[in-house]
Amino acid sequence: MTDHPRIPDKPALEGLESVWGDAWEREGVFRFDRSAASRDTIYSIDTPPPTASGSLHIGHVFSFTHIDLVARYQRMRGRHVFYPMGWDDNGLPTERRVQNYYGVRCDPSLPYDPDFVPPFEGGDNKSTKAADQQPISRRNFIELCERLTVEDEQQFEALFRQLGLSVDWKQSYRTIADEALFTSQLAFVRNVERGEAYQALAPTLWDVTFRTAVAQAELEDREQAGHYHRVTFHRPDGGTIEIETSRPELIPACVALVAHPDDERYQQLFGTTVTTPVFGVEVPVVAHHLAQKDKGTGIAMICTFGDVTDVVWWRELDLPNRAIIGFDGRVIAEAPDAITSEAGRAAYAELAGKTTFSAKQAVVEQLRASGDLLGEPKAITHPVKFYEKGDRPLEIVSTRQWYIVNGARDEGLQRTLLERGREIDWHPDFMRVRYENWVSGLSGDWLISRQRFFGVPIPVWYPLDAAGDPVFDEPIVATRDLLPVDPSSAPAPGYDESQRGEPGGFVGEHDIMDTWATSSLTPQLAAGWERDPELFDLVFPYSLRPQAQDIIRTWLFSTVLRAQLEHGAGPWTNAAISGFIVDPDRKKMSKSKGNVVTPAGLLEQHGSDAVRYWAASSRLGTDAAFDPQNPTQVKIGRRLAIKVLNAAKFILGFDGRADAPVSVPIDRSMLAELADVVASATRAFDAYDHARALEVAETFFWTFCDDYLELVKERAYGAPSPEQASAVAALKTALSVLLRLFAPVIPFATEEAWRWSNDGSVHASPWPETDELAARGEAGVELLELASLALTGIRRAKTDAKASQKTPVTSAVIAAPAAAIALLEAVASDLRAVGRIASLSFVEADEFEVRDIVFEAPEA
Repeated sequence: MTDHPRIPDKPALEGLESVWGDAWEREGVFRFDRSAASRDTIYSIDTPPPTASGSLHIGHVFSFTHIDLVARYQRMRGRHVFYPMGWDDNGLPTERRVQNYYGVRCDPSLPYDPDFVPPFEGGDNKSTKAADQQPISRRNFIELCERLTVEDEQQFEALFRQLGLSVDWKQSYRTIADEALFTSQLAFVRNVERGEAYQALAPTLWDVTFRTAVAQAELEDREQAGHYHRVTFHRPDGGTIEIETSRPELIPACVALVAHPDDERYQQLFGTTVTTPVFGVEVPVVAHHLAQKDKGTGIAMICTFGDVTDVVWWRELDLPNRAIIGFDGRVIAEAPDAITSEAGRAAYAELAGKTTFSAKQAVVEQLRASGDLLGEPKAITHPVKFYEKGDRPLEIVSTRQWYIVNGARDEGLQRTLLERGREIDWHPDFMRVRYENWVSGLSGDWLISRQRFFGVPIPVWYPLDAAGDPVFDEPIVATRDLLPVDPSSAPAPGYDESQRGEPGGFVGEHDIMDTWATSSLTPQLAAGWERDPELFDLVFPYSLRPQAQDIIRTWLFSTVLRAQLEHGAGPWTNAAISGFIVDPDRKKMSKSKGNVVTPAGLLEQHGSDAVRYWAASSRLGTDAAFDPQNPTQVKIGRRLAIKVLNAAKFILGFDGRADAPVSVPIDRSMLAELADVVASATRAFDAYDHARALEVAETFFWTFCDDYLELVKERAYGAPSPEQASAVAALKTALSVLLRLFAPVIPFATEEAWRWSNDGSVHASPWPETDELAARGEAGVELLELASLALTGIRRAKTDAKASQKTPVTSAVIAAPAAAIALLEAVASDLRAVGRIASLSFVEADEFEVRDIVFEAPEA
């Protein structure tokens, strides 16, 4: 019956991903053609570069589908879409994966072994402990990092292609590639030149496991069990002051006691001194507004450093630094100079080399023996700061690190960054508050140096004085012509390699940049800043930054910051923020909780269109529950995709042209309603509400299939006539529109159905416009609604009579209000045909009802 030989006998979803994925690549459907683009016609996306370590999870499928919906829609709207893909392959996650996968750890003191073979491959957690890992040189370690990230990236790309991301894969980058190193280092050099990047010796949040500094944005509070210890400090008059502390092991690092300036209990003590228990150090009693009257005894000890509040007090009250915790998390061997008594130094010697846990136990026993522990420790649960990827509480140690200004200490810059946030259109809008709260709550500049190995080297050297000590105040910063450069292997300008480490020579900076210091430059990386000025001018500022909500404080903020410092402008005009994926118990999915779902099996079992439908059903900023045992929305999406194929095959089987006149009122009514659907879906997509766009299209589609198509199919099957041509033209017109409405969500099924009657790709075709339907749909939408109601009534009447829907009917009556009857008479012939009714009449009534149905008597 069909004149389209490409239509299969039994349409199916299986295999469409590879068929059409290959075709899109071959035909360049998603290729970004800068030669045809102008600044006004470009839609540019600052795509999130996923961390290339391990495997993708269902959250990636969720959020990247949201991005792709926008890209496909904007492309169909006639925009030249710049949609690159990056891979975030440097940093700690990659190092950890390499350690576990190959059974190695980096020891920079070891020489390079060109013939090195790792002890094993496979990542089966044989080597999660350092003692089980083979030490290798930094260069050998980096080579393994590069090898594994390339393998992971290939797997990620394959899965993203299977998902149907309409990325231009020729526009891709790696955050460890030479281009990324150049961009990151050049931006840093310019930050230094403008005074925005600086080095300082300061208290630093430190992860003792990974031996690296941690930035404020990488912190998370975790509830931990602990104890409060009530301890006495001694006044000169023989009296005592009681404090409560959860960290008695830091008493040797105590530099003051602090209370709120309005606390009458302690006002007479401000300006006096007390002596620490056990260690006998005289410290002042000071006032500060951050002290809490209602916490413990209302007076606290300031140690260098127990927590971030200690750092604030130390800085603002100009207190001495008396640090006792080393980079390994153990008490350092040398006692602070302030501990001068023989008893105090002997007590400290008992702590040297101990972990903070063991030191705490030792100090508690010392306090108990001296009589300065009042009562027994009281069990508590309290928030403790951790590195988000770490397993042990953070310590605060004094280190020399590199920083970039971020507005924490510059009110003018802070105001500018807040204004940049207000210039962005946020989707949903309430996510803006998270950005503003973060900017307003910053307590220090952005610490960007890391004591790790696989990342972007900080392009700096330090001269050595005559004694061979680094002169940190006179850093030698690389010039542009040297970039990219690794100071640990390349000599400083004006020196040769033989002078490395020699008095009067130089030493290279071994630290690398925080991975966010590179990721914060994704707009510049993808668009070839300072490498491809034409492309950069075309796409920057970008149209869209899509991302997850939990990295507003890191990726989004840092990108705004770097754009402001370098360009004096915001990096994009829109920010689309996806919600989280949660398990059936509404808990966020994460690897640490063991509830992550990997998407490969899901895509294979249900098909990519079905999974995309599930993602598209959730609005931006809204968390989506996912139950891998019963993925209801995924199943609904698969049903929709299959129905689209079957409906297309059925419609294309009718003889007739889509451009024939549409003359029958019910056909025109259907197109009028479809025009409203197009308008609603377009408004929704323009507002970044893809879920609403899908909802209105899908609601219409099922009414179209269940009611309209059933209603007119007998006429469409009939002999050639104006009425038959009208039905076929309306059906094929609606099919064309519906395939384009669904194309961003279910790209494989719509492409398959589209190609049955079109030569090009549906994804390169124009988004439907109401104008193409308006002239053919003047009958209004009411008739289709009433016809659907009448058809439902006829079906129900047959069902109530326990008759088949194919059972012939001699006569039936439709009771309805007069206004409805006037409209229904125009569709009476279609109702008679679909209901197999010989005689259909209408009577006026207040309520709509099909009654007096008389079935045709069976032949004798």
